[in-house]
Amino acid sequence: MDRAASHLVQVEIYGQSYNLRGEGDTSYLQELASFVDRRMRDVAEATATVDSLKVAILTALNIADEGRRGRSAAAERTPSGGDRILRLVDVLEKCFAEI
Repeated sequence: MDRAASHLVQVEIYGQSYNLRGEGDTSYLQELASFVDRRMRDVAEATATVDSLKVAILTALNIADEGRRGRSAAAERTPSGGDRILRLVDVLEKCFAEI
């Protein structure tokens, strides 16, 4: 990471302050921190867990699960590269047949 282009941002997650360094728009890091903070608070409330490490691990697992499920669902909706190419070839062949 280019230190000249990076920015230091102070965020608060689950009652703890962190100094994060990132590139580009600092509001993105703040949004990510707010998202993680909300999710940790939701997990803590749902599980009645007060141990912040356990809350963090459960939150990470929940976010990872959502990410994986989202990728799996997107892959099911989107044809694979090979299928898509074959479909496009069929369309082109039909177009050329009409000429």
